[in-house]
Amino acid sequence: MNISFLGNWRKRRGPVSGTALMGAQEEDPQGVAQLLSECELLRARAAAAGIGLDDSTASLEALDQMAPRWRDDPDELPWLGNDAGLYLGTVIVRTVPGAVWQVWPNGRPVVLLASGREVDVVEAGQQWAADGAPELSRRYAEVAEA
Repeated sequence: MNISFLGNWRKRRGPVSGTALMGAQEEDPQGVAQLLSECELLRARAAAAGIGLDDSTASLEALDQMAPRWRDDPDELPWLGNDAGLYLGTVIVRTVPGAVWQVWPNGRPVVLLASGREVDVVEAGQQWAADGAPELSRRYAEVAEA
């Protein structure tokens, strides 16, 4: 993947951190959105379950039906939850008018809605991975209605 700001940033500072996204967000918001949409672990687990992630609301519903085998692995659980939240955010940003990624000062990515409301999608993804509730599709519906 070629994300313009990332190559230059790495040359100057080393590995990417959450706080690096703050400055990069202003420089290349599309590059940040692309980086946040990768969700490699979630995409791999979904593909293994026969679920295609096409950044649609239907794919969120399919994820909600996936068997939660990751709950048996305490090392995988937080990573999958993080990816689930980033994927939820990706679907929101791509389908809800006016929704954009925003990075908090601590480096945590959230979705900013046109109304000004911030949605902590990473927290939502982690709750979903740990408990299955609220479902990702339900969380999306709540955000899309706002």
